[in-house]
Amino acid sequence: MLKTGILHPQLARVMAELRHMDMLVIGDAGLPIPKGVERVDLGWKPGSPAYLEVLEEIEKYMVTEKAIFAEEALAVSPELHKKALALLPEGIPVEYIPHKELKKMTEGAKAIILTGEFTGYTNVVLVSGCAY
Repeated sequence: MLKTGILHPQLARVMAELRHMDMLVIGDAGLPIPKGVERVDLGWKPGSPAYLEVLEEIEKYMVTEKAIFAEEALAVSPELHKKALALLPEGIPVEYIPHKELKKMTEGAKAIILTGEFTGYTNVVLVSGCAY
């Protein structure tokens, strides 16, 4: 039994299997899952776990090379978005694309982690870096 780190067995496995340039998505409760992409559903009630809580924990363990957000996040939830940016590694490239394109991009993700977040456009595509 683990007593620290990510205890969710499916999520721990997905994290361990990430390789350079793999995409891992953290999404709100409503983000659709494309056919063939692994779904890690953490949400168990509205707001829990929160998007920022999940992003913060993932970033403790993941080597993130780049982050991609929906442009709409800047207008719909700017304060929440600023907090998300603060959780990312300093200096990594951050890109913004239309939400429709972000949803299309998720078709190539290793996995999508769904949170219990009920705030729109709280989705991020994290591109895995290399640990050496």
